[in-house]
Amino acid sequence: MAKKREDSLLLENRKAHFLYFLSDFMVAGLVLTGTEIKSLRAHNASLSDSYVYIKDGEAYVANMHISSYKDGTIYNVDPLRDRKLLLQKKEIRKIERELKGTSMTCVPTKCFLSHGYAKLEIALAQGKKAHDKRDSIKERDLKRRLDQAKKDGVKASGE
Repeated sequence: MAKKREDSLLLENRKAHFLYFLSDFMVAGLVLTGTEIKSLRAHNASLSDSYVYIKDGEAYVANMHISSYKDGTIYNVDPLRDRKLLLQKKEIRKIERELKGTSMTCVPTKCFLSHGYAKLEIALAQGKKAHDKRDSIKERDLKRRLDQAKKDGVKASGE
């Protein structure tokens, strides 16, 4: 029998890489109910427009949409409820220190399963200006053209 991969990516927040400069990546556990984890395993969730906040010394993720499980009954919960993150105290204090009085925010970048547990990769983020976004688009287009030229060059020389 083939061994299962230990980590499997469920969701990715690509929009965050375009809108923010990301730094200080951390992995946090995610507190979910039974029907939420089933829905998450079925990829029925979204990280767009979600963010992390600190309240009473605990970290929460807000606006993370996990759709109701189709076979769930009374155990389904609100799809947009705030979910608690499992972080160490020093990590929570670090996030809180960075968020206070600065133009930083904390956003989730990836959601994945690790040894059967739902994990969320979060990062401290600083918003990009319009000219920074244009630079990102130029870099992405240039990289795409270079990759295409390499691919075409390999095809031409291989014939």
